[in-house]
Amino acid sequence: MNSFYEHHKDSIRFHYRCFDRILLNGLIQPFQQPKRVIGFFDTYRQLYPVSRQTLSGIADRFQQWPKGWSDKRNIPILEAPKGRRDEFVEPYFRGAKPDEVVAVVKAREPARIMIAIGDKTANRWHLQFAQRWVVQYNFYVNDQRWGRMFVRICPYLPFSARVYLNQHHWLANRMREEGIDFQQCSNAFFKCAKPDRLQELADQLTPRDLVTCGQKWLACFTPFFTPAERENAGCQHRLFFAQVEFCDNLIFHRRAALDKLGDRLLDANRTIGHPDKITTIFGRKVTKRHHGKLQTEISDLLSQLKSAASTNRTAAAFRNAMREAGFSQRSNISQRSNI
Repeated sequence: MNSFYEHHKDSIRFHYRCFDRILLNGLIQPFQQPKRVIGFFDTYRQLYPVSRQTLSGIADRFQQWPKGWSDKRNIPILEAPKGRRDEFVEPYFRGAKPDEVVAVVKAREPARIMIAIGDKTANRWHLQFAQRWVVQYNFYVNDQRWGRMFVRICPYLPFSARVYLNQHHWLANRMREEGIDFQQCSNAFFKCAKPDRLQELADQLTPRDLVTCGQKWLACFTPFFTPAERENAGCQHRLFFAQVEFCDNLIFHRRAALDKLGDRLLDANRTIGHPDKITTIFGRKVTKRHHGKLQTEISDLLSQLKSAASTNRTAAAFRNAMREAGFSQRSNISQRSNI
């Protein structure tokens, strides 16, 4: 138990710890080496060499597949919004059934894809990876176990993918199964009839829960491979952590206690951000040839403004004295011109 909780425990209704957002990158490991890609097409598709036309044809067929697949299931394919996508797809999740794909959002995003470089006349090709901006498909799913999630698939070889999960949605489904009364607000539970059981459920999450869900939907959204190819050639996505967020949630009895805490934190840190306390380190590669300090010197603008105001007052007093003595700017200019 940390000191913050000990100090404010009388104002805290309950607390729990769990994972929040979990982002998984999916890679088909045999397809990360061009030579193994060539071997796959030669062995399982009787196709050699792998040309630029072959790769573009695979991408074209994959991009045609979501349209026919979604039309049969009455699933909308939407253009990516300018704002937050989670808020954009929120209405499509209302009333969604378990394991239902509610929407597909396509967007142009960067991806690492395989390209073929060579001579079309001689039909000789070399495969290599390149970074390109391509149209990718985001499948938004109401998973039976994980609730709201999405899977992003790149239609170009090697079919890189990303799986988004959130343990708060996973916990909500577990508590519904046990009949526990709760209220969820975005990525937090601000009411729970059994907070101790909530923490027990949060601690029961295992790697198998992540892998089972990810593999199920990745296999569904990559129809390029046959079941035999997935089993014999290892054409399955392996999942790697890209980002994991762990949260420690404290639910207070009254908002007033939290407001007072916020005011005290502001009072204790009002000097943060003053020019004399800021140092910015530039994100640049530093070699042994570099000399000097790696910091930005920020001048105190308040002192400069005071100095400028003082200078302006002095100049104004001088002009007033000259006018009282009978001099004007025009007379001064004419005198200089005569000289």
